[in-house]
This record gives sequence, C-alpha cells and structure tokens, in this order.
Amino acid sequence: MTLKPRRSYEAGHRPKFLVVVDDSEECDRALYFAARRAGRVGASLALLAVISPADFQHWLGVGSLMEAEAAEEAGQRLEAAAARARAIAGIEPEQIIRTGPKADEILALIEEDEDISLLVVAAGSGSEGPGPLVTHLAGKTAASFPIPIAIVPGALRDADIDALA
Repeated sequence: MTLKPRRSYEAGHRPKFLVVVDDSEECDRALYFAARRAGRVGASLALLAVISPADFQHWLGVGSLMEAEAAEEAGQRLEAAAARARAIAGIEPEQIIRTGPKADEILALIEEDEDISLLVVAAGSGSEGPGPLVTHLAGKTAASFPIPIAIVPGALRDADIDALA
C-alpha cells in the first residue's frame, strides 16, 4: 500500500494515536493505553467506530432505520470512550464514525489523516483468542501495514498500563 507521507512531527502537526472503538471487552485496554500515552507525549487521540454495511442490506426502509440506529449506538460508544479519555489523561479526542468493512475503513482513515502515527488495539484475553481485528492485523497484513501497531494485552490492569505508557 502506498501511503501519503506522515506529517506528525512537522510544524503545525502532532502525532495522533488511533483507537478503534467497539463493544469488545478489550477495547477499554486499548483506549486506556492510548489516552495515557497520548497525554504523556503530547499526542492527540482519534477514536474510530466502524459500522458494517452488511448489516443494512435488508428491505428498503428497514435498512435505513437499522443504519440510523447503528450510527446512534456508535456515537454513544464514542462519547463514552471520549469521556473516559478525558478522565484518564485530560485530552479531548476526535470522534469519527465510518461505514464499511472495518479493515478498509481503518486503512482509508490512516491514508486521509497524515498525522495518524500509531494504531492502538488490544488483544482479548479469553479462550476465543485475541479477537478478529488483532488476528487480521497481526497476520498477513502486519508486514505491509502503513504505520506501527501497538497491541495491548487485554489482561493488563490500569496500574500496569500506567507503568508502561
């Protein structure tokens, strides 16, 4: 993948950490790490919620209504995550909602925003494994991903992350 040059450290820019906000248990670990780290190094934080378009390929009006409800839920999830980031590090994150395949939307946002310099995700600690996003990113995609990826172990406590971030 060809990527626009990163501008995070040019005049008028600063690094931005990207967190994908979803309803997974481990999402809070990624958010906590990214907010704490951003606060300590002076980076900004972007929170992304992705709505899957496959969920809305139903009858005419029903699909639109379902999409609107999903967007509202995503907005509420983002607002809760933003409030948590403010509480953790006193930073005001950017909130973004996109519709499409999750991996595609993450890559498109990174391409569009030249300040994004780190993707922060968390691995699930349950028997199901690290989760579909981490599995996808750590697989074949890892070698060609356009920016570094931080994978936060889902079992880390706040105190553990405080010592690391």
